[in-house]
Formats: sequence, structure tokens, C-alpha cells
Amino acid sequence: MKLAVFGASGPTGLQVVRQALAAGHDVCAVTRRPEAFPMHDPGLTVAAADVTDPRAVARATMGAEAVISTYGVPYGRKPISVYSDGARSIVAAMREHGGARLVCVSSTTLAGPLPVESWWWRTIVIPTLRQVVGRTLYDDMARMEAIVRASDLNWTIVRPGGLYDVDEPTGSVSVSNERLSGRYTARADLAHVLIAEASGTNSHPRQVVEAISATGPPSPLRTFWREAFGRR
Repeated sequence: MKLAVFGASGPTGLQVVRQALAAGHDVCAVTRRPEAFPMHDPGLTVAAADVTDPRAVARATMGAEAVISTYGVPYGRKPISVYSDGARSIVAAMREHGGARLVCVSSTTLAGPLPVESWWWRTIVIPTLRQVVGRTLYDDMARMEAIVRASDLNWTIVRPGGLYDVDEPTGSVSVSNERLSGRYTARADLAHVLIAEASGTNSHPRQVVEAISATGPPSPLRTFWREAFGRR
């Protein structure tokens, strides 16, 4: 399958590209800095594009059978529009090219905490992320979801929990269109889910699904800090 991966230089995007190439897919890694992309493979093409540039996005998605969107930005106080602007560019490009499969990353934070969560998690952690530290980011992520949902594409929105790094998929990730217990998602697991959705191995067309790993990160506090203030 020919895949176009947006946000390919990010930590989740790199996992998607690596796993997709290992599975035998042809991959177009879309990044703003193609000269710095760290992988080389006969099945890999690296394309220069800013996701907010409709013409560049249209060129990068030409010929793709599926598009995986993993792009993101750090939290910030200024208004954020890259999620919604990028969604408009990708949706328009895919309509132009004939309706390939679209799979994009969002966040379980938009769904809010589960009632069974601890008082600290429900009243401190999630509200702080959603309404204070990450308010502008999650507001725009919600706009992105609305744009994708309103399209006539064959889309799936994947909402992971707090992301952490492991080298390989854990093999214990749950995916459901219902709420899942658990707070964290390994990026390697998320990449595996995104590829499975895009290729039809495990498909939830026109649905919002959660993806949660059974095991959590070594340090939940460090993960919270990195997701709140570090690179996404």
C-alpha cells in the first residue's frame, strides 16, 4: 500500500514510517525539513510540505492510497490553528485525488476523564491539561476532529492517552469506539494501530476510537511533564 505520513519527523510519525516500511508498504514521509529526515529505504520517498499549505499537501498526497496524520505542536498560550488548517488542507487534497483512506491522531483528553478515575486525575490532571496548559491546542484539535467528521472521506480518528516511548509495539494495545480504562499509550503501539487502520487490517471507518496500552510508562509524572511542556 502507498501511504502518505504527515508529521513524519515527529516521534509518532517516525514510528509509523519505520513500521510501515518494515511491513512492506511504500511510504511518502511528509515533513517541513526533508533534508534532515533520518531514514533511507527503497520504499521511502521524502516530500517537503507544510501541512497548512494546500498546494504542497496536494502534491504530497498524490497517488497515496491512505493518509496517516500524526502532526502536532507543543502547548502554548497563543492561539493554535495548525490542526484545523492542516485538516482542511488534507481533506481538500484527498477529495481532489479521489477519496483515499484518512487516519488521524487526536487525544483522549477531548473525551474527558472516566468516572472511575481517581479524584486527582479527574479534578486536577485532566482539567489542567484541557483548560489551562493545553487549552489552545485542544480547542484546535477539537476543530480538526469536526472538520474530519464533516467530510465525506473514509476517515478514522484515533485518540491515544498520554504518549510514551518504547522501541517496539507492546502487543497489548486495546482499540475501541467506546471509552477505555487506562491513561497511557506507547507511541509504537499507536503507530501499529494507525497502520492497521489505514491498511484495513483493523478498520473502524468513520469512527472515533481510543487506543490504550495495557502497560504504562516508567514514570507517569515525567510523561505528564514531557507531554505538557515538551515536543509532541
